[in-house]
Amino acid sequence: MNKQDKILIIGAGLCGSLLALRLAQRGYKVEVYESRPDLRKVDISAGRSINLALSDRGLKALRLCGMEEKAKEICIPMFGRLMHDRQGKTFSSNYSGRENEYINSISRGDLNAILLDEAEKHENVNIYFNKKCKKVDIEKNIAHFKDYETKEEFLVIADVIFGADGAGSSLRKSYISERKFLFSYSQNYLNHGYKELEIPSNKQGNHQISKDHLHIWPRGDFMLIALPNMDGSFTVTLFLSYDEGEFNFENLTSEEKITEFFEKEFPDALSLIPNIKEEFINNPTGPLGTIKCSPWSYQNKTLLIGDAAHAIVPFYGQGMNASFEDVFVLDEILCHFEHSQEIFDWKTVFKAYQKSRKKDTDAIADLAIDNFHEMKDHVANPLFKEKRQLEMDLEKHFPTQYFSKYSLVTFNENIGYNEAMERGRAQDKALLNLISGDEVHTHLNMTKEELNIILDKVIKETNEILKEDKIAGL
Repeated sequence: MNKQDKILIIGAGLCGSLLALRLAQRGYKVEVYESRPDLRKVDISAGRSINLALSDRGLKALRLCGMEEKAKEICIPMFGRLMHDRQGKTFSSNYSGRENEYINSISRGDLNAILLDEAEKHENVNIYFNKKCKKVDIEKNIAHFKDYETKEEFLVIADVIFGADGAGSSLRKSYISERKFLFSYSQNYLNHGYKELEIPSNKQGNHQISKDHLHIWPRGDFMLIALPNMDGSFTVTLFLSYDEGEFNFENLTSEEKITEFFEKEFPDALSLIPNIKEEFINNPTGPLGTIKCSPWSYQNKTLLIGDAAHAIVPFYGQGMNASFEDVFVLDEILCHFEHSQEIFDWKTVFKAYQKSRKKDTDAIADLAIDNFHEMKDHVANPLFKEKRQLEMDLEKHFPTQYFSKYSLVTFNENIGYNEAMERGRAQDKALLNLISGDEVHTHLNMTKEELNIILDKVIKETNEILKEDKIAGL
């Protein structure tokens, strides 16, 4: 393993472009092949989530590559959720009780563009567009491509191949089809799909609803969410069952039915989406799936990274952050080996990377599905509201002692997702036990002394639950 190794990255999306940039900064020769056109020259956003939530884990990886400040220039901070009920009444719920903790709405295309620009500044990087990877010969390390413009097929031979080619990864498909080793793979879909719509800016080019929040219209079995864009618009996403319930994607086919659905369920949103019928009929419905697989690498030749290794549903706003954190963790492992005296190869690096990373990507996949149920349903539940209020108060008064599960996942980039999940779930259990039990009376305006008693109880019970879970092997 040396800096002369020719590295091929399949996919120039968010993960592939950040990986290319970091490996280039480390002195490797990198070639990147992307099936889509160059998004800096053509608009290719149709039907894909246009904006994403960037939070501390993603920012940590961007900081490593010197890109944090550039990314922050195109971010809109969101300090909490703003819930909309059927009557159009709203209530907000902050993401954190601490000052200065927020997530950011950022345009996928704009972020991808600045990463590509930065990677291309390095002369040891070449990026090629409109080149679709058909398959990878994982024994010989040859990637087979088709050029979308000239229609010709060609081969690329590399020392190391990274599959950063997303949920439909051709490298992962080659792992499955070549059957050279025992490869475990699961793909689970929710019975819900998603469709993107738009709330345009007003005549002055400003946002029509609060740009400081992630908006949610929770309706039990389905929901609408909206994230702000820099141009004053909002990208709105409807999450709805394909075939269950009174309204679903299969039966929302006529303009009358679409209008009836929005008038009944989301009247305040409907008044903000002027082109609802055209957008609903013309924009694609996308599936929501979780991919888990193992191993992520084959010999010292290939590695799956980002969504190619662990695609998740979008409900924790961590998909991009998890992929960026992959690059950070891989970089840490390269650092470790380069500083140690032992002789190592890519195979050793890949194995150490998966060992360090897999439990965390499994955890965020599970957390994202939990959050799906929370967002569409529980956020409007009185017990949940009480718990959330209590958590905000604990974070506000004891900012270094208490972190909610959401904060552990979103704002604590030095804790792995798995630890955040285990501690967060135990804490949730402890809090709900307290609220529903009789020993402590919780109310809205608790004093610091009252909160301190609750904090002690929660910490104690959380540790007991964690101990029991460990004994039970959970």
